[in-house]
Amino acid sequence: MSKALIVVDVQPTFCEGGELGVEGGNATADKIADYVHDHAKDYAYMATTQDWHIEPGSHWSDHPDFVDTWPKHGVAGSPGAELHPSIRELGISHHFKKGQYSAAYSGFEGIEDNTDRIQSREEFATAKSSGVTLADALAQAGIDQVDVVGIAESHCVKETALDAAKLGYQVTVFEDLTVPVSEDQGIEARKAMAQAGIRLLSSSGD
Repeated sequence: MSKALIVVDVQPTFCEGGELGVEGGNATADKIADYVHDHAKDYAYMATTQDWHIEPGSHWSDHPDFVDTWPKHGVAGSPGAELHPSIRELGISHHFKKGQYSAAYSGFEGIEDNTDRIQSREEFATAKSSGVTLADALAQAGIDQVDVVGIAESHCVKETALDAAKLGYQVTVFEDLTVPVSEDQGIEARKAMAQAGIRLLSSSGD
């Protein structure tokens, strides 16, 4: 089988001290980095995703409900929107940026952009329609199995994994290489993923 690893939204904005910091975010970044160092040879394709918000509309709010609206985070071009240093040093070549002009939880909603540019709406739309999405990349790489890790399990990891499953991939989420916003939300996310046929395993194989 030809496998891909998708590292979802491991960014300072979602780690301790960030605008939407998740407890355990920094430790998760370090554990993912260790895993990639040990297992990069197992993957035919590796990619990261990033929240890269430019003007995401009502996704940002001064009075967020933390369900559909959120404090400002993942601001394109800001230090918080960069990859976490532990992930950046891995040298992964493919980077998918999402949420430029709307809410976006799944990595499959983004476009590949390996720069730090601030795209116009027109540039984003053109890129998305021209075949530089994660779905296109996985198909071109001949992938049939997708492993998903990152932050947060209850939101963008879940949605990325669910979209991969909808596309017909065999999907695994490594539970020790992700962290939810809260344990209650993590439980619900794991139920949803399991119901979709997604495997929830330890990266150690235990």
